[in-house]
This record gives sequence, C-alpha cells and structure tokens, in this order.
Amino acid sequence: MTEIGIVAVGGYNEMGRNMTAIIVGEDIIILDMGLRLDRVQIHEDVEIDKMHSLELIEMGAIPDDTIMKEINGTVRAIVCTHGHLDHVGAISKLAHRYKAPIIATPYTTLIIKQQIESERKFEVCNRVIPLKAGGTYKVTEDIDIEFIRVQHSIIDCVLAAIHTPAGAILYACDFKLDRTPTMGEAPDFERLKSLGKEGVIAMIAESTNAGRSGKTPSEQIAKDMVRDVLFGTEEADVGMIITTFASHIARLKAIIEAAEEMGRIPVLMGRSMERYVTAARDVGYLKLPSNVEIYGHRKDVDRAFKRIMQSGKNKYLPIVTGHQGEPGSILVRVANGDTPYTLDPGDRVIFSANIIPSPMTQANRYALETKLKMKGARIYDDVHVSGHAYKEDHWELLRMVNPEHVIPAHGNMDMHGHYIEMAEDAGYVLGDTVHLLRNGEVLYIEE
Repeated sequence: MTEIGIVAVGGYNEMGRNMTAIIVGEDIIILDMGLRLDRVQIHEDVEIDKMHSLELIEMGAIPDDTIMKEINGTVRAIVCTHGHLDHVGAISKLAHRYKAPIIATPYTTLIIKQQIESERKFEVCNRVIPLKAGGTYKVTEDIDIEFIRVQHSIIDCVLAAIHTPAGAILYACDFKLDRTPTMGEAPDFERLKSLGKEGVIAMIAESTNAGRSGKTPSEQIAKDMVRDVLFGTEEADVGMIITTFASHIARLKAIIEAAEEMGRIPVLMGRSMERYVTAARDVGYLKLPSNVEIYGHRKDVDRAFKRIMQSGKNKYLPIVTGHQGEPGSILVRVANGDTPYTLDPGDRVIFSANIIPSPMTQANRYALETKLKMKGARIYDDVHVSGHAYKEDHWELLRMVNPEHVIPAHGNMDMHGHYIEMAEDAGYVLGDTVHLLRNGEVLYIEE
C-alpha cells in the first residue's frame, strides 16, 4: 500500500505564492514556488533580488516552507508548470534549500534562469532541466513527471502529471481550455482523456475563476478585441499607447502585428517586457519584425519617448508596463508627467488587461485612470480575456480526468467554495472526495 500525501504549502489561502508538495512514500515532489505580488507591493518592474527569504516569508510574500522540515522524505524534484511569478518567483529564494533539479518547459526554464541570475542573497545551484509538453522525465525508479499541453496567459504552460505506483496525481495550476489559441496548439485533450482512463488518484486544480459562469473566451477573441480598438477609429493619427501583461506573449504578438498593419513602429517598454519578450524570441517561440524596438532601462525608455515626440506620436505604438497602476511603471510615469512623452486630449490609452482584484491594485489603477483622464486621454479598458478556466471549463476537465479526489488551489476561500460547489454537482462529496486545504495542512490518501 502506497500512502500519498498532498502538502498545501502556499496558495491555498490566497492568490499567489503557489507551492504544493506531493509525498510518495519517502520521496517528495515540489510543485511550483511562487511569489505573492501584492504583499511586497511588487509589480512587473520591481526587483526583489536583495530581499531575504525570511523577510519575504514574514510578509506572506513567498511560501512558508518550514512545514517541509516536519515531513520525512527527500525532495527529488521541483516542478514548475509555467513562468508566471506567482509560480516561479520564489525559486531564487527557496530552491537552494533542496538538493533537487528544477524541471520546467523550455520557455519557463529561461524565466527561472533569469530569476536565479538576478538573485543577490542566495546562490541557487539547482540543475534546471527543460522538458517539453508531451515529454516525460523519470525522477526515481517509481516516479515519473509528465507534462501535458494546455493553454494559459503565458506560452509553454502545462499540466503536470506525477505518475506513482498508486496512480497519477494531476496538478492543474493554471489553465484554460482554449481550442483556438493564437500561439501554440490547443490543449492535449486526447492525453487528458487517456490519463483519466488510466486512473488519477487526485487532481489539484486552480480555482481562480471557478465562480464565473460559462467557459473562458478564446485568446482569438482578445486578438479581435485589440484589433477592433486599434483599427476602429476615424482618428487614425492620434497618439496611442497600449498596456498589457509583459508575460502575455500571445497578446503582445497580436498587438505587434496590428501595429505593423497600421504602419506604426511597435515599441516595447519596461524591464519585465524586455525580459519576457527576449526570452520568447531566444527560445524560438516569437519572431519579431525587424523594426520592433525594445527598451528596458529607464534612460533608454526616456530617450525613445523623446524621439517619438520629435518624430510624431502617430508613427509609433508604445507597448508599456503599468496596467495595474504600479508605482514606477512606464504608464504611471507617463501619467505623472515624468517622461518626455506627453498626452494630448483625445489620445488613446488602451488597457489590454484586467484589474487584479486586490484593494491596493484597485486603488492604484483608479489613481492612474484619473490622472490620464485629467490629461484628456480616452480610456479603453478591459480589452482582454482571462487566462483562467471558468466554471464549465473546470467541469469539463473534471469529467475528462475523473479523479478519485480533487483539491482546489490557487485562490481564496470564496474561489475554493465555488470550485467545491461545482465538484459537488459532479458527484464529489466535501470531506470525502473533494477537500478544502489551507496553507500548512496535509492531506493523506491511502491507495
């Protein structure tokens, strides 16, 4: 009899700082090591390389992995499903504690290596192993890691299946069931169905949008929305500036392509924009037109803005960080008048992103929009679709995989509650086959 343990290290009380550990006998597999962005008032252009892990744990910004000391066993691998900071942002602070390789998809490994290289407090020497979607990695004689292709708001995202002698554990954080993606292929539904037939002991699933009815719109819809806003005006010569997630390569690709068609030069601005886009280019996932300009450092950004103002704003499309109103981000600096770029009445500011639901972010975004409107800018908000599964996507995955047990993760109590209600509709019973875990708790399943 093999006892399987699921350790909720982080991300079970909140959105962010995701970390789960799977116990298989005396072996342990860690899934994700993420950052909680709002706890350090962090945004896409902030570095945490000088902060100590204990300070970050005390803030609630990274997982409190002290629970791992209480668990008998050896960590054999750290598995990361994608490159968002709430899943990989704590690797540079915690991974050195475990003598285990870090396994991730090729694009995600580049993001992880960037995090490790910029770290100034700890020396992270863990081997980083790229594994493509559809691939399998043998961790021990009894444990294999399989990556299953899925879509999300970042490229090269996967679901991770941990194959054990007792059966598989499926880690589904994060995903959307997008059948018409604008980059990459649709999720590997055939593999998910066959995995369900083989037998899944437990599925750990994100619950972020489990309370939203219906299914998540395809990224193709977002591409159409972006094009509709950029092309849908009779004032084609006005200044336009657009902001989106620096990690959303598919969205950035759509914006760059639209800029080309408009006859405008796309100009990417912000350190995080530079990091994510150059990584996507280097791994071969993104081919950039020859006239694309990328600026990460403040002085380079300001020089580019000065040139744009001299040449004419109608010739360029700045694509910038700052959609959450983060202090110091490019768009906030523009709104504050801290760059050479000036907004004229009637200029368009396009938000191709949602507002992250935290009080601090909502306040920052409100302040940003107010300042932009005071300058006469026309605001186009929520030109966006989510990268997280809605209720019916969760229902469909649950039916496909048919796990014996299911555990909602990646969310607060409300989100978990919505997921549990959906699971109960599918026949699962709270406390028996669907489980509510909080940070620091362990669920044991005997097979």
